[in-house]
Amino acid sequence: MTTDQNRFESDPEQLIERPPLPEGWTVGTPDPADRFDVARLTHLLRAHERRGRGWAASGVDDVLVEVSERGLRTRENLVVRDPEGEIQAWGSVHDRSLGRMLFVHIVQRELPDPVADACSDVLLEWAEGQARAVGAARGLETQQIDTGAFEGDERQARWLSDGGFERVRRWWQMSRPVAPEEGDLVPDPEHWEDGGVVFRLVRRTGAGMPDEDDLREVHEVLEGAFVDHFNSSEETFEEFLHRLREDPGHRWDHWWLAELVDGEVAQPVGALVGTESESTSGPDGSYVSYLGVLEAARGRGVAKGLLRTIIADAARRGRNRVGLEVDADSPTGAAGLYTSMDWKTKYVTESWHRDVPVA
Repeated sequence: MTTDQNRFESDPEQLIERPPLPEGWTVGTPDPADRFDVARLTHLLRAHERRGRGWAASGVDDVLVEVSERGLRTRENLVVRDPEGEIQAWGSVHDRSLGRMLFVHIVQRELPDPVADACSDVLLEWAEGQARAVGAARGLETQQIDTGAFEGDERQARWLSDGGFERVRRWWQMSRPVAPEEGDLVPDPEHWEDGGVVFRLVRRTGAGMPDEDDLREVHEVLEGAFVDHFNSSEETFEEFLHRLREDPGHRWDHWWLAELVDGEVAQPVGALVGTESESTSGPDGSYVSYLGVLEAARGRGVAKGLLRTIIADAARRGRNRVGLEVDADSPTGAAGLYTSMDWKTKYVTESWHRDVPVA
């Protein structure tokens, strides 16, 4: 896939013939150049987060990932407007990887139930049509829609269940405090060695950009580490790089490799991709977006070493926390490692899936 290839249907009317909405309500697409549209989508997203887990963390940059020109290379959006033109519901689909389409489903929290239900029906019908479009473009017989909900959000769970989705997984969203003295947890977060394993940042070229060979090593390690994990799907190097660079917290100096060096040639066996978590009140944090270790190297302290590295890096940057997500049903025992290193669950999210026949 090239990163400028959008496989979705851009015209909502091709997927929704007669929206079941009150008189005067309309469907369309948001305008990323309209600051009022962007502000409204940000408001809807933050209200959704506050109701689901008690606080909001997303901002304008997170919305622009979905609706900006760059984001639209692999995404499509739908909004539902009331008679005054105010956006009251928002759907976004993301061609995430082969056979996997992510779906954002947000409806304004204060709408009367019949109107909110109608908005949800529109978003679900549109997402089903987009799943057929992207699945057909990829030559698939079945396309998965992957969406989520906060645990305990009964309204969202009802809509998804009625829409043919199945709750398939729970995820612990964990956080660990970071103390200033933990900057000495490892000798140097940029490069250190322990027990025949080197932990280092991806190399940089003379122009300051990351070394492509190192980036490919990170991708290959993560693909290999997650091949048997829940809902793993093949993702090309170009897809992987494009998607991670979209993250508002993306920083090249948050990508680490772990290599076995007790043989003749250094062998990449682990990788950690981190991001910066900006805060509107207080210090920023770091986040573990990906942590993977090849099966042949497990038991060598690779995962723990990478985690110690990002903790030390966060402390040296003056940050006060490191967050991550872990599969509540992970067969690898990862949750045990995290809890042993003082991570605690802050809230729980759920994955909901639906398989849509493409033909």
